[in-house]
Amino acid sequence: MNKVLFHDKGLIDYKVCWDLQETYFKTIVDRKISNRDLPIENQIQTQSHLIFCEHPHVFTLGKSGDEQNLLANEEQLKEIDATYYKINRGGDITYHGPGQLVGYPILDLDNFFTDIHRYLRVLEEIIILTIAEYGIKGDRYPGYTGVWLDPSDPKKARKICAMGVRSSRWVTMHGWAMNVNSDLSYFSKIVPCGITDKAVTSMEKELGHPVDMDEVKEKLKRHFEAQFECSLVNEPTLV
Repeated sequence: MNKVLFHDKGLIDYKVCWDLQETYFKTIVDRKISNRDLPIENQIQTQSHLIFCEHPHVFTLGKSGDEQNLLANEEQLKEIDATYYKINRGGDITYHGPGQLVGYPILDLDNFFTDIHRYLRVLEEIIILTIAEYGIKGDRYPGYTGVWLDPSDPKKARKICAMGVRSSRWVTMHGWAMNVNSDLSYFSKIVPCGITDKAVTSMEKELGHPVDMDEVKEKLKRHFEAQFECSLVNEPTLV
């Protein structure tokens, strides 16, 4: 069974965590490149990672995104204590902030399955199964990534989890942003994922009360292990 190193970074600056992802990503890619020149018996297994975290208020724009979907200027961003980054994932603009559980799988898909569409559907399934444990029925919206509530009713459809990934040499980075106890007012500063006519929601809003973040993490980890048929191993503690 594949072992994936699990890191819970708590509240961490977006750029610091992005740099961490890039470090893990490059290590895996470099290992795969060096393995190509070695006999099979001498090749070294790559180490996949899963990061859980929350970020201070930040807006991020993917490669295919439209900068006009950010509705706040630099001065307005300062007023709401938010930052802004253009990044190298797919997708348009999204928001991260406290109360939102962000998951970054940095996986070598050669050790799992080499299909990006399947990978996205598996990530969605992990979220769908997790929120189902709280009585929230999540689903997919044809033509869009992420997890939605009431997608069959255009007037009620709302997104509870956004997704955007990058993949090179079958190594992934970036991932999902799941609204647990998020301050949804920040979404008014953007056109979320470039979608003008759909709302966003959170577990707290749907349930009418805050949700225990640690409990959500444990459920997500369990479903991640089941869906990827792997074992999550905690990051070693430095003494």
